[in-house]
Amino acid sequence: MGESVRIAVPGVGVDNGENFPHNRSSKLLQRSATLVQTPQSPAIAQLENPQEWDLSDLYQGFDDPQIEHDLEVLQHRAAGFRRTYRGNVATLKPEQIADCLQELEEIAQTSGYVYAYPSLTFSADTRNTEAKQLLDQVMEALTAIENQLLFFDLELQQISEENFNQLLGAAELASYTHYLHRIAEFRPHTLSEEIEQTRNQDSLTGRQAFIQLRSVHLGEQEYEPVTTPDGKSASNEAELSALLFHPSPEVRYNTYLSVRNVLKQHNSLYGFILNTVTQDHRIESQMRQYSSTLHKQLLADEVSEPVFRAIMDGTASRFELFERYYQLKGKALGQKIRICDLYAPWTTEDEEPLPPVKYQTGVETLLKALQEFDVNYARRAEEFFLKNWIDAKVRPGKRGGAFCAYSHGKHSYLLLSYTDDYNSLFTLAHEMGHGLHFAWIDDAQSYYNSNPPLVLAEIASTFNELLLLDYLLKTSADNKALMKSLLTRQLEDQFNLLFRQSTISRLELAIHDRAKEGSFDAKFVNEKWMELYRNLCGNAVELLPEHQYDWARIGHIFFKPFYCYQYAASNIVSLACYKKYLETGKDFIPGYLELLAAGGSINQVDALRKYVDVDIENPQTIASALDYIEGLLDKLQASL
Repeated sequence: MGESVRIAVPGVGVDNGENFPHNRSSKLLQRSATLVQTPQSPAIAQLENPQEWDLSDLYQGFDDPQIEHDLEVLQHRAAGFRRTYRGNVATLKPEQIADCLQELEEIAQTSGYVYAYPSLTFSADTRNTEAKQLLDQVMEALTAIENQLLFFDLELQQISEENFNQLLGAAELASYTHYLHRIAEFRPHTLSEEIEQTRNQDSLTGRQAFIQLRSVHLGEQEYEPVTTPDGKSASNEAELSALLFHPSPEVRYNTYLSVRNVLKQHNSLYGFILNTVTQDHRIESQMRQYSSTLHKQLLADEVSEPVFRAIMDGTASRFELFERYYQLKGKALGQKIRICDLYAPWTTEDEEPLPPVKYQTGVETLLKALQEFDVNYARRAEEFFLKNWIDAKVRPGKRGGAFCAYSHGKHSYLLLSYTDDYNSLFTLAHEMGHGLHFAWIDDAQSYYNSNPPLVLAEIASTFNELLLLDYLLKTSADNKALMKSLLTRQLEDQFNLLFRQSTISRLELAIHDRAKEGSFDAKFVNEKWMELYRNLCGNAVELLPEHQYDWARIGHIFFKPFYCYQYAASNIVSLACYKKYLETGKDFIPGYLELLAAGGSINQVDALRKYVDVDIENPQTIASALDYIEGLLDKLQASL
C-alpha cells in the first residue's frame, strides 16, 4: 500500500490549514492553460526501463555546499526569530502575527528541502551509509532549530480565549483561520517549552531511532531466492512480492515463506521495537492528558471517534463479502485458498498468463486513462516522467512498498519498484494520485495549509486507480482473461483497503490497549494477529503458521499509529466521489479539483460536503461503498 509523505520537520509549527488565497482560481487556470498547450513529449517513448529519480531540484549531491549553507541560514533565522519574539507573542498585533507565520513557513519549507535530500536517497538505497550519516546529522540539526521555534505556538496557546477569538476574526489572519483553530484544539495537550524541547531531542535516540532501526535492519536482510518455472530468480523484497501474483501455487508458497522466514528469524527484535514505540506513545499520551493513543492520533487526523468506530464496525459487519469472494476463487482454481494465494491469478498453470506490462507501456496507459478524465490532469502527470521525479527501478536495499514525498514550493517525488505487471501499474497510478493532489495544493496553499488530513490525502490516489481500471476495462473488452483479471484485481484491492487495512487498525487497538497494562512481546502480537485474521477469513482462507509473523512487514504500525484505518475511510470517500463523477460527468471535475487544492485549509468533513457533496459522517456513505463491492462481486459471479 502506498502512502503520501510530507517532507517537513515534525513540530516546526503544525501542519494544518488556511483559507484559499483569493487568486487561487486564476492561478490554477493559468497553470492549466500552459499545460494544455504542451503536446505529449516523445521522451515518454524512450522510457524503456523503470527510471531513477533526479534529486537535483533539491541538491546536487552530499558534498553540495548549499546544504551546509541552508542549515547555517536556518540556524541564524531561528535564533533571530527567538530573540525577537519569545515572551512577546501575546502583545503582537494580528498583522505582526501574520508576518511571523509567514517567516516560520519559510523556515519550515527550507528545512523540508534539507531533510528531503538524504531521506529520499536513503529510501532508494537503505544500504547507503553516506545518506544515513547525512540524514542523522540533518535530523539532529533540524531538531535543534525546531526547539528554538517551539515557543511561538506555545505562546499562542497561552493567549486568553477572548483575545485568541479576536485573532480568529482578524482580516490579516484570514488565510490562517483553520491553522489557528487547530492550535487551539491542541491547547489542553501541550506541555511546557522545556518539556517539548526534551521530547523532541529524546526522539532522536528514542522512538524515532527504534523506527529507523527497523527500516535499516529490514533493508539489510537477504531472502532465500525463489526460481520460477521459466528459470527466473527473485531474491529481493520487491521481486518476491510480485511473485505472489504468479500462477504457480508452489512459487507463491515458496515466495511467501522466503519473506516470512526472515520475519520469523527476527520476530523477537521486531516485537521489542513495536513494544518500545507503543510504550512511548502511551507515555506521551499520559503526559499530554490524552485519554489514549487513539485519542491523540484522531485529534491529529481531524477524525472524530464516532467516524472511526463506524468504519471499524461497518467493515467488520461485512466480512462475509471477503469470505464469499475467496470461496468463489478457490472453486475456480480447484483448491482451497491459502493466505499465500490471496493474489493468485484466476487461472491455472496450464492457462496462458497475462503478458508483462513494460514500463513504457504502463506509463502511456496511465497517461491515456488520466487524459480521458481531464487533459490538464494528464499533462501534470506527464511532467513527473519527463523530469524524472520518479524512482521506479528495482534494486537491492531499496525501501519496500511505495510512497509519494512532497516538498512544498517544489513538487513531489514518487518511489515504487516497478516489476512489469498490472499490480505495479496500479501502484504507479496510486502514487501519481498523491503527486497530482500535492501539485494542486502547491498552486493554492501556503506551507501551513499544504498538508491535507489523511482521509483527504488518500482520495486522489484511489480515484486514480478507479480511472485506470475503467480505462482498461473499456479498452480490453475483447480480452476476457484480462477483463476477469482486472475485475478480480479491483475486488482484491477493495478487500485490502476496506478489510485488511481496518484489520491492521484492530491490531493496533489491541496492542495499544495491552500497553496500558505493561509491556508485551512478539508472541502477544503474533497471537492477536492470527486471531484477527481468523475472524476475517473464516473458513474461506487457510492461514499458514508463518502468517503470525506477517505484521512486522507493516511499516505504518511502527511509523504512525492508526494510519491504516484511513485507507478504508478515504477509500469509502473515493468510491462516493467516483460514483458522483460517473453520474455527473465533466461537471464533477471543477469541484473535485477544488477539493484537491484545499489541502489542509479547511476541516475535511466540511470540504467533502462543500466541494463534492460527500458526507463521511453519514452511515449510508459507508454502506454504499460496501454495496459497491457487493455489486462487483455479483457481476463476477454472474460471469463465471
